[in-house]
Amino acid sequence: MKKYLPKIIGFIINLISCFSSQYAAKLAIQLFSTPKKGRLNNSETLYLESSIQEEIIHESISIKTYRWNGKKDTILLAHGWESNSYRWKDLIELLIQLDHTVIALDAPGHGGSGSKYFNALLYSDCIHAVAKKFDVSTIIGHSVGGMSIVFSQHKYKSPSIKKLILLGAPADFLGVLKSYEQMMGYSKKVSNAITQYVLKHYNHLPEYFSASEFSKSIKAKGLIIHDKKDRIIPYKDGLKFKQNYTNSEFVATKGFGHGLKSDIVYQHILEFINA
Repeated sequence: MKKYLPKIIGFIINLISCFSSQYAAKLAIQLFSTPKKGRLNNSETLYLESSIQEEIIHESISIKTYRWNGKKDTILLAHGWESNSYRWKDLIELLIQLDHTVIALDAPGHGGSGSKYFNALLYSDCIHAVAKKFDVSTIIGHSVGGMSIVFSQHKYKSPSIKKLILLGAPADFLGVLKSYEQMMGYSKKVSNAITQYVLKHYNHLPEYFSASEFSKSIKAKGLIIHDKKDRIIPYKDGLKFKQNYTNSEFVATKGFGHGLKSDIVYQHILEFINA
């Protein structure tokens, strides 16, 4: 039954569109923007208690941050969809051993942060606020966290940010949106209404929000890592970054999936940070 639920909900929203396509689009976007998991469990909370915890308020949303102080440059970690700062545990330990100051933040609607809803543009603004407060020099983003750090640097062009690391990051918002629409089985009428909703509320069509295109203007040095067998964000997304992010290095892996939790991946990250 569970695997059929998205199609059932999609059918209901398609039906609603017969009466109001605008309301159907609003429901579809709300569903798209609502994480179903990613809050902290007891063991994750216990680990994160080893950090210095602070909250930053952005647009009335409380953003939870975790800090481990060191003597070297400050590195910010931005997790992906339906995750939280605990996902960085292994990398945090390695960075602490190298005496870096490490900051992790929970995205809106995730971990210990406020809000029911999430979107990459809001997340990018939160990332900028945290990076500015803690004088961050390197940002690492996984999945939509990678997309969001590109959005952030494209918008704010923070001179203190010297390096960006993208792990399994989506190249384009449109691709993510179309995957969602396909999963739900939305009709063309609903899809068109969603496009108009995005235009109305974010002043651009979905295709405008292309992280790979935005990366063309980023001066910070980049490291892009994408797994050839990534079943969540296609490998071709990594290749788009490789083509467009001129001041970057590209690493293709095989067998680590979307999570990219591997000593080999961490070694690439550490070498890039310390180069």
